[in-house]
Amino acid sequence: MIRVLLADDQALLRSTFRMLIDSEDDLTVVAEAANGEEAVELARQHRPDLVLMDIRMPVLDGLAATRQICSDADLAGTRVLILTTFESDEHVAHALRAGASGFLGKDVTPAELLAGIRTVVDGEALLSPVATRVLVNRFLASPDGIGDLPRGLLPRLTDREREITGLAAHGLSNQEIADRLVVSPLTVRTHVHRAMTKLGARDRAQLVVIAYQEGLVRAP
Repeated sequence: MIRVLLADDQALLRSTFRMLIDSEDDLTVVAEAANGEEAVELARQHRPDLVLMDIRMPVLDGLAATRQICSDADLAGTRVLILTTFESDEHVAHALRAGASGFLGKDVTPAELLAGIRTVVDGEALLSPVATRVLVNRFLASPDGIGDLPRGLLPRLTDREREITGLAAHGLSNQEIADRLVVSPLTVRTHVHRAMTKLGARDRAQLVVIAYQEGLVRAP
């Protein structure tokens, strides 16, 4: 069972998401937070698999809450899925730096939301090609760049791992990479996870940013 914490200051939106998520056999909402401070407290209390996090909230915003959750060693198994708009939200790059694993627009369809939750919990990242371009450009343009993410570790990767990491950095899914390289999605997943381990990336989102930072691929 995938355990979800909802963090949004709009009660109606939380109620809508709760009904949708609880209608699925493999998903359940364990708690709701109306601000970022509550989100951090409830995450520590319930240790959910995923926090569905709004960026703009009172008391403590979603960025600060994401940073606290993702830096807490006791919450290493908790992923954060941000609710925002890819092309227009200036905070998205900061959320990625804080440790967010994916991004969804608030106008997301029910099917996209459910698929997104499962994707992120499964260790993948919600980074479409468009989102990747926006995120990486903003991230690399920021004064502190990649922050405290690992550097100089690309030589640890095998040629295949570098190739697959590069394709992932362009926003390709495991299935799309598998189709291009004529291998199985499981093989791609294995290489991606090995690359994440060798590069010290928390998840696929950080793997993508490291790939750009280290020059494995060039920002579009």
